[in-house]
Amino acid sequence: QVQLVESGGGLVQHGGSLRLSCAASGSIFSINVMRWYRQAPGKQRELVAAITSGGSTNYGDSVKGRFTISRDNAKNTAALQMNSLKPEDTAVYYCNAILRRIGEPYLDNYWGQGTQVTVSS
Repeated sequence: QVQLVESGGGLVQHGGSLRLSCAASGSIFSINVMRWYRQAPGKQRELVAAITSGGSTNYGDSVKGRFTISRDNAKNTAALQMNSLKPEDTAVYYCNAILRRIGEPYLDNYWGQGTQVTVSS
C-alpha cells in the first residue's frame, strides 16, 4: 500500500509565501514523476508543477516565476515553495505521484488527500 501525505497549507496574506510538502510512503520501488495539482471551488483541477526523478520541472503558466517544485528521491518527498501568493492561488492543493510499487511491473497513479491554501486579499 502506498500513501501520499501533504502538509504545509494554511492562510497567508497576498504577497506572502507558503511551502507545501508531500511525503510518499509504503511499498515504493521508484517514483517517476511527482506533481502538484490544485482545485479551486467550481473549477477544474489544474496542474501546478511537476518534477521527474531526474529533476526536470514543468510549471503551469499562472505560477511560473513564483512557485518552485523540488524533490528528494532518497526520501520520496516533494515540496512546493510558493512565493508572491495571490488570492487566485486559493485552492486545495493535491500531491500526485506516478510510481512503481515493489514487485509490480507497471506504473500506478496515486493522490494525496489535499491541503487547503487560502490567500487573503
